[in-house]
Parts: sequence; structure tokens; C-alpha cells
Amino acid sequence: MRMRFAILLLVPATVFSEDRSVEPTWLHRDLSAAPARAIDVTTASCLYAPLFGEGDSESRYPLSVTRFGELTIAPGGECQPVSYPRQEETYFVTDGSGLLHFADQAHALVANDFTYIPPAVRHSISNSSLQPLHVVLTTVKIPAHIELSQPRKLEVANLRELKQQTVGGHPSSVLYQLMIGPHNRSRDRINAAYNIVDFFLMDFAPAGTNFPHHHEIAEEIYLVLDGKGQIAAGGGTDGVQGLHPANAGDAYYFRPNCTVGFYNHNAPDAKAHVLAVRVYVPMPKSDD
Repeated sequence: MRMRFAILLLVPATVFSEDRSVEPTWLHRDLSAAPARAIDVTTASCLYAPLFGEGDSESRYPLSVTRFGELTIAPGGECQPVSYPRQEETYFVTDGSGLLHFADQAHALVANDFTYIPPAVRHSISNSSLQPLHVVLTTVKIPAHIELSQPRKLEVANLRELKQQTVGGHPSSVLYQLMIGPHNRSRDRINAAYNIVDFFLMDFAPAGTNFPHHHEIAEEIYLVLDGKGQIAAGGGTDGVQGLHPANAGDAYYFRPNCTVGFYNHNAPDAKAHVLAVRVYVPMPKSDD
């Protein structure tokens, strides 16, 4: 009897376990290494590099964000027109210029422009310039219980219009530009979203931080536009030990309740800019 028990102890644990991967708490991607993937908006002249969501290898996450990545529209190129009944989008132009086609309107786009695309409005982007146009695209699901209203008029704004400001609970070493927020709020430049909590830019001073923190009912994505530092993702015994390198082009996705934060490089004139989006995640229903 003792011999049989000893033999059982030697059997690998994998024999008794199911073939199941561990669900990630956070994800890291590098924009410079993201391969182009075909989605509904892409054409031969409009390419999409996925970072999170559709087109990514780990497409189970994010939970509310359908996709987050970069569109590259070649000179003279255009994307496929699309519309989504229950999805909203944000565009942020990192460089280049082009045209946003929104219903029967056309609006010029230049670097640092941003806009909100409501559900059910047909839209696309084209580029008539001689240089490529790069746009960060975020697409977000709107839960079925949220009532939709008639789309407001198109608003396109630029970062130069926004003042930099501090935000409560975060130190003065990071300044925020609040671009897009909920339709029932008034603090952002464009207040029109349903499930997007915040779409904003952070400007970090040398050695600056936004303090590691977490959001109980929201997921968040950071994209480092320039500079370098460390991302706080996940945590150790004190909640802030999970520090990871962050350089221009690095993107991090954080599930609800995951520790999230950024520490800028500590050197003279070491500036860093991080584009961020925070989105509500519906709470699961109780089994009781």
C-alpha cells in the first residue's frame, strides 16, 4: 500500500490537470513589432497594426475594448467606410494629415487631432497628402442596457486647444489633457461617450509619476508616445512591485483591479507622454 502511494506521487501533475492557459492580468505589446492584420476597415492603402483586441494573438482581452491599434493610411490611400450599431470609437492622429469622412461631412485631420465617433454613423479616413497618416484607433463596445441617443454633430479638436492640468489623487509631476469623456460629464474637451470613461494624454516631468493605482470596474490601456520609464503593471506584496520597461511604442493593457502606473526616467529634461484610455467593464452577475 505504501509502495502504490509513492508511485502516485511521482506521476506528473499535468496528467491530472486540464490543458488550460492562465488568464493574463495585464498584457504588453510593442507597436514597432506589431504585424499588419486585415480588419473591416483595411484596404491595400489602409493598414492596421493591432495592439490589443481584434487581430491580436490574445483576443480574449480586453473585455470592453474591441480593438486598440494603429491605422497607417498611405499617401493617396483610404480606409473602408464602416458603421457600428453599438460601438463607439476614438481617433488620435500621431502624425500626418488627411480627411475624416463622417456621414455626409468631411473634416481635415492634422497631427495631435482627436475625435469621437458615435455608434451608427458611417465613417472613414482618407489621405490626399504626400506623407503617411498614422492614427491610433480605439473601438469600444456599448452594453445592451445603455440607451443610445441621436448622434451629436462631429467634433474634431487638437491638443493645442487643451490646457494641462492636475487631476485629484495624482501628484503634480504629471499633467493631464482631458480629451474625450462621457456624454453626461462636462470636464473633457469632447463629452459624448457612452462606455468610455476617459481618453487622455499624460505629460510626465523628469522622475514624475501618476502613482500606481487600480480601477475596480474599468480596464485601461497605456501607449507610450515618447520618452521612457517604467510601467507599474500587476503587483507584489505591496501592490507596486511589478515594474516593467516602457519606451516609445510600448503599450500595456490592464484588467480591472490590476495595479497601473508610470514612473518617468530620472534625468534632466526627461519628458514622457503617454496616451491612455479607460473603459467601463460590466460587473458579472451574481450566481446566487
